[in-house]
Amino acid sequence: MTPPLILVTGPARSGKSEWAEYLAAQSHLGKPLITDQPSVTGHPSVTGHPSVTGHPSVTYVATAQTNPDDPEWQARILQHQQRRPSTWQTLHVPIDLAVVFNSVPAPDCWLIDSLGTWLANLLDQSESDWQQILNQLLHQLQHRQSQIIIVSEETGWGVVPAYPSGRLFRDRLGQATRKIGQIADAVYLVTAGYAINLRQIGQPLPGQLGAFSPSESSEDQ
Repeated sequence: MTPPLILVTGPARSGKSEWAEYLAAQSHLGKPLITDQPSVTGHPSVTGHPSVTGHPSVTYVATAQTNPDDPEWQARILQHQQRRPSTWQTLHVPIDLAVVFNSVPAPDCWLIDSLGTWLANLLDQSESDWQQILNQLLHQLQHRQSQIIIVSEETGWGVVPAYPSGRLFRDRLGQATRKIGQIADAVYLVTAGYAINLRQIGQPLPGQLGAFSPSESSEDQ
């Protein structure tokens, strides 16, 4: 049985990284801990126990690049670092995300945070090169040997950005998040500190699989 792929997406400061970290901390030998039934509060429930060592084997893949000249950004990175258990392995992978899954021994769970910062590091790639990079990542996700949790950002709910690079980032991130959502076993939307599993309560678009094209206009996204 293929280990689960979980997508966690949401706006800034919504709690999406914390929810993804919680799911990773609850993972056990790569088995899904998401029940099919909601909890008594109406929200999806998470169950399970830690591994026999007391901790699941988790590899945290940080895609953000550090910048000593930006103290606010460094403080954000530090906040994430301090929240992670000391037993987790951390890999800094700003570019070659598709390669990392075959570069080290597979853990029980991969936690990738985040899709948006990885994409920003590749924003200067041509459209054809970007599509190839994205397809390589999707291939690795579909042939996973361990549970994978991916954090993404929701950036397309506001006005269309006034500058080309902003529109390019928004459209590429929307495309990547949607394609991963199509193959994910669970898709969590986190907002205002609440997590909703869209796979449980949502209705997929007609012809969802394979229907999305990068040529879709920004107005449709």
